[in-house]
Amino acid sequence: MPDYTQKELMTIAAAREIKDGDIVFCGTGISMVAAMAAKHICAPGSFIFFETGAVDSLLEEVPMAVSDSRVMFRTSVNGSLADSFAAMQNRFTGPRVIGIMGAAQIDKYGNLNSTCIGDYFRPKVRFSGSGGACDVASFVNRTITFMQHEKRKFVTKLDYLTSPGYLDGPDGRKRAGLPEGGPMFVITNMATMGFDDLTKEMYLTGYFPGINPQKILDNMGFGIDVSRAKEVAPPTPGELKILRERCDPQRLIL
Repeated sequence: MPDYTQKELMTIAAAREIKDGDIVFCGTGISMVAAMAAKHICAPGSFIFFETGAVDSLLEEVPMAVSDSRVMFRTSVNGSLADSFAAMQNRFTGPRVIGIMGAAQIDKYGNLNSTCIGDYFRPKVRFSGSGGACDVASFVNRTITFMQHEKRKFVTKLDYLTSPGYLDGPDGRKRAGLPEGGPMFVITNMATMGFDDLTKEMYLTGYFPGINPQKILDNMGFGIDVSRAKEVAPPTPGELKILRERCDPQRLIL
């Protein structure tokens, strides 16, 4: 049995995609721990900022929400909601921003639903909605999405389009008047997925140890290319030590 959890591997897999110079826009939960892990493990020159306006927090402890006062400890700047969303749309900083998101449904082009299941006016389930997710998906250059790997979540057609990915294909964002950019990776409790440069369709980039590509396909509502996939390297002892002792020692998220 592995000496790490699926959530720890998901967190490390996301952290490995963050590089020095990246500006990471994240919410609470696993996305925040992934951003913290990146800063301590592989991208010390990255910057974390929150929609409440805190930029480059020291983050001695994991905040429980973006409005938690701990996000403002030893920041470079304490701005406002308007400042944070302006940074995403700024032509100088925007291309360097990575947004980390989650959703209830995703399709093969990386479009997300975090609004409702079923008809919008008579939903089976109503979620909290976009928040800032639509703005993030629309304006930042790259996004990473965390998902649970279930057939009901990977769907051919969203019940509601909350946040745009590549919309209906290669030129979808351009036709909609959105800037270049879009989904970069999807990370689940089974696998990592990217998007093809030409078709913009999702494909399997990696599968977690002990999980084969067929099991991944069996838990999706649409097929994807698995020919380019490799096994995801498990967390190293050093990565786990930092994740557990430096990022989330109280195990609030992990």
